[in-house]
Amino acid sequence: MSPTSPVRRRRLGLPRRVFSQVLLMQLAIAAGVAVLATGLFLAPLSDQLDDQAMRRALAIAQTTAARPQLAEDLKSSAPTGDGPVQQAADRIRRASGAEYVVIMNKEGVRWSHTDRAQIGKVVSTDPSDALAGREVMEIDNGTLGRSARGKVPLRDADGAIVGAVSVGIEYDSVRARLIHSIPGLLAYAGGALAVGALAAYLISRRVQRQTRDLAFSDISALLAEREAMLHGIREGVVALDRSGRVRLLNDEAQRLLGLGTEALGRPLDDTLGPGRTTDVLAGRVTGTDLLTVRGQRVLVANRMPTDDGGAVATLRDRTELEQLGRELDSTRGLIDALRAQDHEHANRMHTLLGLLELEMYEEAAEYVGEVAGAHRVTAEQITEKIHDPLLAALLVGKATVAAERGVALSVPHDTSLPDRLVDPGGLVTIVGNLVDNALDAAAGTRHARVEVAVRTEGRSVILRVRDTGPGVPAEQRETIFTEGWTTKEPPAHGKRGIGLALVRRLAERQGGSARAGEAPEGGAEFTVVLPEALREPELAPALEPDLDPELAATEESR
Repeated sequence: MSPTSPVRRRRLGLPRRVFSQVLLMQLAIAAGVAVLATGLFLAPLSDQLDDQAMRRALAIAQTTAARPQLAEDLKSSAPTGDGPVQQAADRIRRASGAEYVVIMNKEGVRWSHTDRAQIGKVVSTDPSDALAGREVMEIDNGTLGRSARGKVPLRDADGAIVGAVSVGIEYDSVRARLIHSIPGLLAYAGGALAVGALAAYLISRRVQRQTRDLAFSDISALLAEREAMLHGIREGVVALDRSGRVRLLNDEAQRLLGLGTEALGRPLDDTLGPGRTTDVLAGRVTGTDLLTVRGQRVLVANRMPTDDGGAVATLRDRTELEQLGRELDSTRGLIDALRAQDHEHANRMHTLLGLLELEMYEEAAEYVGEVAGAHRVTAEQITEKIHDPLLAALLVGKATVAAERGVALSVPHDTSLPDRLVDPGGLVTIVGNLVDNALDAAAGTRHARVEVAVRTEGRSVILRVRDTGPGVPAEQRETIFTEGWTTKEPPAHGKRGIGLALVRRLAERQGGSARAGEAPEGGAEFTVVLPEALREPELAPALEPDLDPELAATEESR
């Protein structure tokens, strides 16, 4: 049987998409606000209509009581259906639209009424307040039903109260006005609800675009995966907002850049300070796989802009790879030198064999002495002046490589370096980079030569490397120390443009400096000053007891 996909049951409740949930919530809020506003408007509207009806009834009663003839007619006539008081009341009722106009004497006997049968009878409600001289507004029930009433005292020409005037407005008309106003109010509420629904839809559509139509559970899962990925990968990730402030910094980026969580929310320039690393991350230097140096680390940076105007930069640590690449370059150089030496050694052996076969023994011995002495003299000249074993071994090896490349590597007579270096590895790195560049520049030139001079002043070490190459133009003598700057073709293992940047960085780390200039005889001259590079003499390690006696004697003579 072929497998069938399981039937997915539709779950009741809120939809999963952010767009749908936001739209429903906003519609519910808009509808609730519309209903609440309508209720809040209708509640006082009823009271306002009642008040208006009572005031209207009171105003009609006041106008009626103000007629001077009415009080005289009340005193001079009997309460009859065709009397002058009833006639005046009918005229006022028809003119004003009131339900009734009742005129009574001081005992509450009606002189006028809409129902003529009620004339001559006592009123059904208490008229004492009006007869006492007070004006009354109320909603009450009477012989004609519920009405809005206004009662005022009726005074004669002398101001004495002779009766009262009661005017009623039919309450059903007040209720009809309230009901009549509801459709218009609901129309306004419906219009407001429609506008709110449209606004809710537009906002929800914007949320849908920004959230890529994901569900809340999907967003929560993405955030969890993002945190796990950012803190788990071995590449540094730096996220910037549109203002250049750091908004994300994963664990590897903190390690590579030497930063902490206090960098979040701060501008990149304030966090890292000026330099190529800052320029690369901020986008002022563009390109892919850009090399930069941060502290003692060689980094490769890539920057990708984001849709909101910010950017995300990734950092890879190439320090070990760069070291391996340089060791590979050195190994290849040594292999080439050994290959050349092997070829030269074969030629020398053939020459020696020929001299021996010709029985020219004295010439053969002299030839062997010249060949062996040349290498020994070079090594002795270096070790007599450079007492640090690492640096001496480096220069001896570089001298061999230089000889095979047709370049003379020399150490001037004023060179002197005791075996008291605080950081021998750092100086070896500086000398190795400068000598390699000098050999590359001088190779192939006439009378090619490289000079390495080292001298001390107190605890400071001053290094000078000269070559007979084309030199460095004045306008580029600062640029050449920038990461990634090079005039050479990149090697197979990676990129160039790190050596001189490391030289300056190592020098500045010790409080020193590195600068480029022009040699007296042309070519380039690099000068590196390393203050506090030597230990105090009393802290220097003592000579080993099994040291070569000649070398010990040399140390004592110095």
